[in-house]
Amino acid sequence: MDAPLDDLETGAPAEHAHRTTWAAGVLRRWIGAGRLKPAMKLSEYSLAATLHVSRNTLREAFTVLAGESIITRIPNRGVYVAAPNADDVREMYKVRRMVEPAAVLWGPGSVAREVEAMEAAIERARIARESNLVPDMAGANNDFHRAVVALSGSADLQNLMVRTLAQMRLVFHAMSSIPDFHSHYVERNAELVELIKSGDRPRAADVLREYLDISEAELLEHMSGEGS
Repeated sequence: MDAPLDDLETGAPAEHAHRTTWAAGVLRRWIGAGRLKPAMKLSEYSLAATLHVSRNTLREAFTVLAGESIITRIPNRGVYVAAPNADDVREMYKVRRMVEPAAVLWGPGSVAREVEAMEAAIERARIARESNLVPDMAGANNDFHRAVVALSGSADLQNLMVRTLAQMRLVFHAMSSIPDFHSHYVERNAELVELIKSGDRPRAADVLREYLDISEAELLEHMSGEGS
C-alpha cells in the first residue's frame, strides 16, 4: 500500500545544497517513529510534493536509504519500506553489541544529561505499558537506546545508531501483537540506569550485553515461528 502522508510533518524546509540529506533524514525519522511501516510502498509523486523537493532529489534520498537497508527498490514495481529478515536482525545486533556496551563502559559523554533522557524514556514506556500501547513502548525503547549511545560523545556513532534504530523499528513492527516483548524490557532499562548512576559501568555494560542477547534471541524465535 502507498504511504499515508496527510498527517506527516516535514519540519523546516531544507537549503538547496543539503536537500537530499535532509529528505533522507526526514524519511528515516518517519520510519524510526513507526509512521512508515515495513513493506509500505512509497509514492514518489506524493512524497516529493509533501517534502517540497524535486523527484530527482527524492530519488537521491531513496538511494541513501537503500544503502542503509531501510528501503528496498523493486524493479518495475517501485520503492518500499524494507521488511527485515532474520539475517538482517543478526547484523543489527552485531552493531548494537559493538556500540552500546562500549558507550556505557568507556563513553565520555555527559552522564547526567543522558541519564535524564533515559529516565524520561523509561517513564514514557511505563505510561505506554499501562495503556497497552505497544508502538509507544517501542518508540520509548528506541529513545532509551539512542541516549545510551549518546554516552559515547561521538556524533558519528549517534548517527549510526539513528540508522540502526530505524531498522530496528521495522523489526519491532513484527512484534506489535506481543506487548510482553517490550513490557519486560522497561524494567531492564531502569536497572541499567541505576547501574550507570551508581558509577558501576563495567556491570552496566555486562547487563546490557546480556539484555541484547536475550532481545535478539526472542526476536529470532518469533520470526522463526512466523515462517513455520
